[in-house]
Amino acid sequence: MLEPKTHTRDEVGGGTKPTAGLFRELEARGLVQDTSNPDLGRLLDEESIVVYCGFDPTSDSLQLGNLVPLITLARFQRFGHRPIVVLGGGTGMIGDPSGRSDERNLLDEETIARNVAGQRSQFAKVLDFDSTENPAIMVNNADWLTKLDLIDFLRDVGKSFSINVMMSRESVKQRIAAQSGLSFTEFSYQILQAYDFFHLYNEYGCRLQVGGSDQYGNILAGVDYIRRKTGHDHGAAALTFPLVQSSTGEKLGKTAAGALWLDPERTSPYEWYQYWLNVSDADAVRYLKSFTFLELDEISEIESEFLKQPKERLAQRTLAREMTSLIHGLEQTQKAERASAALFNSHGSASGLAIDGAPEVTAPKDEVISGFNLLNALVRTGLAKSNSEAKRLMRQGSVSVNGIKVGADTGKSSIVAADLKDDGTCIIAVGRRRRAILRFSD
Repeated sequence: MLEPKTHTRDEVGGGTKPTAGLFRELEARGLVQDTSNPDLGRLLDEESIVVYCGFDPTSDSLQLGNLVPLITLARFQRFGHRPIVVLGGGTGMIGDPSGRSDERNLLDEETIARNVAGQRSQFAKVLDFDSTENPAIMVNNADWLTKLDLIDFLRDVGKSFSINVMMSRESVKQRIAAQSGLSFTEFSYQILQAYDFFHLYNEYGCRLQVGGSDQYGNILAGVDYIRRKTGHDHGAAALTFPLVQSSTGEKLGKTAAGALWLDPERTSPYEWYQYWLNVSDADAVRYLKSFTFLELDEISEIESEFLKQPKERLAQRTLAREMTSLIHGLEQTQKAERASAALFNSHGSASGLAIDGAPEVTAPKDEVISGFNLLNALVRTGLAKSNSEAKRLMRQGSVSVNGIKVGADTGKSSIVAADLKDDGTCIIAVGRRRRAILRFSD
């Protein structure tokens, strides 16, 4: 299902008439930053088109930051258009300088192949590759980029690109101004991305590339290259969406533990659920629009109820449920909900929480007899990344055990046997929203 296949232009172009209103829907959800075609909305209403977005395999798992482009492709598919996922097995060997202050480490072919394999199944969580009308397509640009002859490429492709225009790209200007500068390798990335668009235009009839706003220059390079090669009104276009940040300007998916991954082995369904559950009031409704497939009128109703009773956190609970169901399925979502409810609302035993996915660390029971150091507990449970951070949290009075604050002011620096419930557990917390179970067993 997910293996790249060869398709003719007739096989993927055209199709049934799409559902109207996609562009207005994207605007209402805050997902339109720039477009090269002022008539794109009309085109999307009248014709079923092929649209693509590229994903460079810098890791063996997608992360939260990849979701906006992936979900945007899914919105196109739901409105009757056909999406293409381009795995950057070729461009990933070069590295995109966009949004970077320094050069990426070049990955070898074995690492890239492993990363591509790791990402494949994750796309199927959001896109439909089995649709009878407009199934999604997945290709790997290594299949065509690695076959190019250098001299032929420079003569046939490179001559179509103006250095003056390439130098004017914002990503290029920022890197040249930076101390690290920009290598020719990364400078050439925009040509390879443009060639991808041209290849997909020829092979699949692809007329639209989407991406984050930092990709606009690269996408325009492809639009212009197609125009130069075809010599007519080709209809290829660019569409970008804003880079999603929190209301405080933080990068999406940034947590104390690092990035949030779609791979459940790297970010558990519980951690994923907790991230969305704990977004700020200022971000919750905006994220419902950007990330979920809930209808806009339903989101409006949720917003109305949320504003009336913000303490009930309806927007966050809905967001967490929708996003966890999308990536991890209903069963894991229900487990995360049960674990969250038990961990944050129960004053009783923590017994049984492990099967519901709550974060838990087990230690030998004899370690608590002489006192289990709280700094160690914070690091072991992942509530602090280091002893120094744990000390800072203790000084700030942010740490509690079984709901009772601990730290320098209280004179308590260890967990002792008296802190344990009958089943040998206690709940350690940082602030109101980060908790974990410590379980001491024989």
